[in-house]
Amino acid sequence: MPADSVHLNGRIVPAGQAAVSVFDAALMHGASVFTTMLARNGTVFRLDRHLARLMETAARMNLRTEATADGLASATRELLEANGLKEARLRITLSPGSTHGEEDSATTTLITADPLAGNPSRWYNHGIRVIVSSFRQFRGDPLGGFKTGCYLPRVLARREAAAKGAEESIWYTQDNCLAEACFCNVFLVLGGKVLTPPLETPVLAGIVRQAVLELCATLGVDCDERTSLTIHQMLAAEEMFLTSSISGIRSVIAVEKHDVGDGKPGPLTQRLMASYEELLNKECGQAGGMQGAER
Repeated sequence: MPADSVHLNGRIVPAGQAAVSVFDAALMHGASVFTTMLARNGTVFRLDRHLARLMETAARMNLRTEATADGLASATRELLEANGLKEARLRITLSPGSTHGEEDSATTTLITADPLAGNPSRWYNHGIRVIVSSFRQFRGDPLGGFKTGCYLPRVLARREAAAKGAEESIWYTQDNCLAEACFCNVFLVLGGKVLTPPLETPVLAGIVRQAVLELCATLGVDCDERTSLTIHQMLAAEEMFLTSSISGIRSVIAVEKHDVGDGKPGPLTQRLMASYEELLNKECGQAGGMQGAER
């Protein structure tokens, strides 16, 4: 069920009364940037990193905004409290506002916070299936590696996966390098080593992606984020998993008709899942649990 209120342009507003201009650049041109975050026990996981990435993206896109990281942090906490939420899915969206010939028009800042829906326990206990997307990512794409309002290709690729009974779709570049999933970063385990595509592939600098890299260092697991990966490496991988803020870490057990490893969540993936759960509890406080039955 959606939350009762949103935070729009500096004010808490009933969700049913929230409105933006029909000429807003986000609507007219997809000119917006956003970030999606997880709140646990009333604390947003790595809020500062989400906000730093969001503001950097706005700057890289030359997107005009009046928002500041400090202001967004305060507004996010205010919205969680207003909606009485401890476990939540949050999204911050920034756009330059109206395109109707008003150079000094106000920009748009929208924050939503909804109750965290339970993800299927089978994702974590048994793993997920993915397909290889029919779409490609292109080096030099100005939107590549960023979370912007131009997400329709991702939605279409996700629908393509769902039509084939899969949960996600894996993207490759035009020169056949492994990139990412529609809404997730991708990791392989090959020869006991954790591999993930370089940021310049391009792929999103995911917050959970970075957390996994840090966990690998803590656990003494060899990890490489600098080497481009091929489809041959993906098919040879002993394990494969996806990461995202809301879904956490999910093991991939099959790509199309090809089983990954023995077709079950691998031991290193399970170890990282458990370590990530501990990290969430450490940084956000003990709560109901991100993964497991009846999530």
